[in-house]
Amino acid sequence: MRNLLPGRFARRLALAFAALGIGAAALTAVIVNAAFGARFDDYLAKQQQIHQKQLVVLFTAEYSHDHAWKPQSLNQLAPTVTMTGSQVELRAANGKHVWSLADANVDPATLAMHRDMMGIGDLGPTRKLPITVDGARAGTLEVRVPQGQIPAVDKDFRSDVNQLLAAGGFTAGLVALAVGLYTARRATAPIAELTDAASDLAAGQRDRRVTTIPDNEIGQLATTFNTMADRVEKEDELRRLFASDVAHELRTPLAVLRSELEAVQDGIREPTPKVITSLHDETLRLGRLIADLETLASADAATFTLERHPLSLTALVRGTLEGLTSRFTDAGLDLHTDLAEVHVDGDEVRLRQIVTNQLINALKFVSPGGTVTVTLHQDDGWAELNVADTGPGIPAEDLPHIFDRFFRSRTARADGSGIGLAVAAELTAAHGGTLTADSTPGQGATFTTRLPVLGSGSAKAGGRPEHSSTSRASRRRPNSQPDSGRSPG
Repeated sequence: MRNLLPGRFARRLALAFAALGIGAAALTAVIVNAAFGARFDDYLAKQQQIHQKQLVVLFTAEYSHDHAWKPQSLNQLAPTVTMTGSQVELRAANGKHVWSLADANVDPATLAMHRDMMGIGDLGPTRKLPITVDGARAGTLEVRVPQGQIPAVDKDFRSDVNQLLAAGGFTAGLVALAVGLYTARRATAPIAELTDAASDLAAGQRDRRVTTIPDNEIGQLATTFNTMADRVEKEDELRRLFASDVAHELRTPLAVLRSELEAVQDGIREPTPKVITSLHDETLRLGRLIADLETLASADAATFTLERHPLSLTALVRGTLEGLTSRFTDAGLDLHTDLAEVHVDGDEVRLRQIVTNQLINALKFVSPGGTVTVTLHQDDGWAELNVADTGPGIPAEDLPHIFDRFFRSRTARADGSGIGLAVAAELTAAHGGTLTADSTPGQGATFTTRLPVLGSGSAKAGGRPEHSSTSRASRRRPNSQPDSGRSPG
């Protein structure tokens, strides 16, 4: 692993864990302090209510003695009221002033000094409390009692809790940071290896693979990358083999053309019709090879378009067979057909190319005296075309690759480029169908083309038929479309 230190993403993930831990601790501190504050406020409010009730009871008892307010008796209450630190004013039932601490020569400064000495806080808001005796309103007591102070033990407790919360938040942050770093390293290690592997692959190191494959989405990505790398390596190998084959096939006709032309130029040979025919055959061979390459390129081009229209697939297959009858006869092969009437929506040129490529493939491999059987029928909304031969069959190791680009079987003859089936598979996929193969060595091979029939739900949806096969085209792009009508030889 190249990246031994955590990368930017890993650091961000670790910091996010730490921030989450600290944030959770801070939120807990806020909630706890808010709860304590509410509790303490309730405590102070209850203390004020108790003091207010005590003062009301005190003045009610004084009125109950004589059922009248007597200033001299009220003055005797001044020391008790002063001890509470409260400020009071008594009014009669009609609202007139009756008595206050000022009437007993107790000034506000004395009350304030007393509150400071007692440590009972400043005065709260004025409350008007009714004084009732025997169900009758005797007066109103306007009172301001001290707000009270939180006891020292309560303050210490609250301070200790805050300190514990702060220490807990700091500890949680450190733990979260450590866990975040560990988790980030574990989470990003496969990504870092995948990044390095992708860089190596892009730099040309085709054997580079990802070794760390966790059991999660990143593991799926790593597996997909390894599959892609295997495919790239395989296609590079096939491309090299293909280039070698193409160079060989180009070299042979070019060498013949050159030797024949030089012989004519030197006067060694006369430009007889036989010589001209030989040169013409070699040029045709070159043309077929170039046409194969152009067709494969067009099948992969972004401008791949199909000129679709309703047509009789039966008539198209029959016409293609008629055009190749002479070649089958010259090759000494028997051609059998069983064609039902089937209609599809497709490109006539491309569909003819699909059929032609499969028939030409049979011509390459079936020995004289063999048989090629072509059948066409409709099966559950799909047109099924089968091209079966009695040739040597396809080797088991080649069967999974016969539709791969640039693949050429070791048993192929030298008169073709080996890409006809790849082109046929591409064109079939472009029509929303599949091209599959089934073969047993020594017992021939059967190629099955399935296409949506005209007006079927599958055709409208552009779907694929569910059809088991030994091998499928290696690349499926139903939206890709060809731009050339040439058929490979």
